[in-house]
Amino acid sequence: MTTRLRRLTLSLLWLGLILYAFRFAPPAQPDTLDLIVKLSTGQWAGINPSIVALFNLMGIWPLIYCAVLFADGQGQTTPAWPFALLSLAVGAFAILPYLVLRQPNPSPPEDRSRLIALFDSRWFGLSLLLGTLALLFYGLIQGDRADLVQQWRSSRFIHVMSLDFCLLGLLFPLLLKDDLTRRGLKQPSLFWIVALVPLLGPAGYLATRPALPTDG
Repeated sequence: MTTRLRRLTLSLLWLGLILYAFRFAPPAQPDTLDLIVKLSTGQWAGINPSIVALFNLMGIWPLIYCAVLFADGQGQTTPAWPFALLSLAVGAFAILPYLVLRQPNPSPPEDRSRLIALFDSRWFGLSLLLGTLALLFYGLIQGDRADLVQQWRSSRFIHVMSLDFCLLGLLFPLLLKDDLTRRGLKQPSLFWIVALVPLLGPAGYLATRPALPTDG
């Protein structure tokens, strides 16, 4: 796919996501703000554990992206950090514009800052993997999937959050290839294992990938 076609496709996807979220998704519910506050502050009593798990996994996804975005952003004309920070609040709505603007960048960063070192560390990836496993286990074992489906059909917040979750999984491979290359990992099978295993593939990759070369 040419750069122009890639940018056009991602731009249309971004605009389509915004249009769908605010025009075609289920209506916003009057208790949405109260639900968000309770989810954000740990007041989870009476809330479906599946919703709790999904909400917290939507906090892990942007951190997974941060672990590749900060290294990827070096050498780009468009800095990655504003999009990475915004993704903590709005997920794929912030990641898509960066993907539209970025250029392929398989080179290791020349300046390995403390921020890059933090997100590149093995313990950070392992923490994300353990958190992902715990939340998936909690949501799948304790959660009410029938209620989740019902809320997905009736609540804009739950509906768009679920769509955002899936889209983040589909977009991650667009950054994965360059991250593999800058670490000297050239096995095509590894790319597909990470790309095709939703969430756990990227989290497992971050927990096991080699560090960036220090002579980049």
